[in-house]
This record gives sequence, structure tokens and C-alpha cells, in this order.
Amino acid sequence: MATVSGKELLKKVEELKGTPKKEMARQLGFVSKTKTGQERVKLASFMNALLEAKGVGFGGSSERDGRGGRSASYRIQVQQNGNLLVGAAYTREMSLEPGTEFEIQLGRKHIKLVKVNGGDGDD
Repeated sequence: MATVSGKELLKKVEELKGTPKKEMARQLGFVSKTKTGQERVKLASFMNALLEAKGVGFGGSSERDGRGGRSASYRIQVQQNGNLLVGAAYTREMSLEPGTEFEIQLGRKHIKLVKVNGGDGDD
């Protein structure tokens, strides 16, 4: 059974008023099967869909440009192998193309990336 959303979800919830939440979620299609074939009610997904249908948003990935993943936090950590990874959120924000080259300038407490060949130095 496909899950319902939006105004249709609100209408069905109103029709099922008085029904326990777990049973309501089951009837509206918020279920999945486990590896052992047992039915699992996705109550959190049901509640999130209900909040979204009522217009309550949490600024999740569905409100961004349609891409999944996290938003840029402007902080990174050194990985176990000693590398620093500048994620796709940053390169996308700066409209960088694959192959763009940078010069690495080391400061006392910072690392600065300066675009090579035509870079304007804005970072």
C-alpha cells in the first residue's frame, strides 16, 4: 500500500479520528517489512508526514535544492588518514567545476585556498 501525504493525509487522519496512532499509520501505508518478513510500522515517518501536511517544516533536505545530504557547516575535521575533505556543499556553493586548481597558503592558525589562473582571491 502506498503512503498518503498532504491534504489527503489530513483528510484520512480526520476520518480515522479516535484510532490509535500506530494503527492509523498502518492503515495509511506507513509500514515496511523487516528481513524476517515481519511488518514494521514507521510511526516517525507518519508523524513527520503529518507535520509536513500541516505546514510545519524543519528545514530539512526536502526544502533545499532537491539534493540530499547535509548543509555546509563551514567547519571540517582532519580525517583519520590526515586528509582534509572539502565537501560538495562548499564546491556547489562556489560554483566550482571539476579540475579547478587552488594554491594552498598556510597561516599560523588557518589554511587558505586561493584559486589558480584567474582566481580573484575571494574565499
